[in-house]
Amino acid sequence: MNGIVDAHHHVWRQADLPWLLGPMQPRIFGPYESIRRDYSIREYLDDIAGAGVTRSVYIQTNWANDRFEDEAAWVQATAEKHGWPHAIIAYTDLGVDDARPQLDRLARYPLVRGVRMQLHWHENPLYRFAPRADLCADPAIHRNVARLADYGFSFELQVFAPQMTEAAELAAACAEVTFILQHAGMLEDLSPQGRDVWRTGMARLAARPNVVSKLSGLGTFIHRNEAGHIRAILTDVLALFGAERCLFGSNFPIEKLWTGYRELVGAYRAALAPLHIEQQQAILSGTANRIYRLSS
Repeated sequence: MNGIVDAHHHVWRQADLPWLLGPMQPRIFGPYESIRRDYSIREYLDDIAGAGVTRSVYIQTNWANDRFEDEAAWVQATAEKHGWPHAIIAYTDLGVDDARPQLDRLARYPLVRGVRMQLHWHENPLYRFAPRADLCADPAIHRNVARLADYGFSFELQVFAPQMTEAAELAAACAEVTFILQHAGMLEDLSPQGRDVWRTGMARLAARPNVVSKLSGLGTFIHRNEAGHIRAILTDVLALFGAERCLFGSNFPIEKLWTGYRELVGAYRAALAPLHIEQQQAILSGTANRIYRLSS
């Protein structure tokens, strides 16, 4: 089997992350004392050793918004020094009238492949990131996401199930942009009713051919690595998107709070084992290589 592409990981310097500084604040993933420190590329490479990972994609980590270019520049320099990561997803404030000045600055960095602005809002303040629930319908968001196509940039879409109808409309309005759905739609309500709402929303997103689903962060709401939980989500997502529109991501070091990297990959491999080898390869490497334009 081809090597794995980790399509969702972070390295960081604590001093650059407002959410890691100051008093401990409740987070969606639970207590995080053990990751309130620098997480270097060297530690990441130690974590993935023996897991079969051959490429990785860095996802922005919420530096102060006005330092979005500093983050991209630092990760680009890290890649030039260490050979990892192989692509960068940077931050852009897409709520401004015109995001093109920000995008012009990011376009100077060869590894930038797209942007993420987190749009997820939840009634539970612990799960809330965006200032309001309806950002996917905001005209400025529509205008600026559509502009990503001019740069060849993708958009990392992060929403909860109740936001998926408007998210699907955003994807339809920006048909030339590839949307990568974060964490398989962030299933947080594991009740039968909650799963039904999530499946309905996921079906709306899957109906948009420019949306793919990232199978990452699946332990976020249970705070553990559980093969059965992963298998259940994979089964539903694959039925809607197909393997050619699904990709693996680790969300490390967040998931380091409850599992090791090799254990995480083992749980995914166990969940994927019933699939044909071609489907497994698409999910573990092929889709990510295509979507993020990674060199072979």
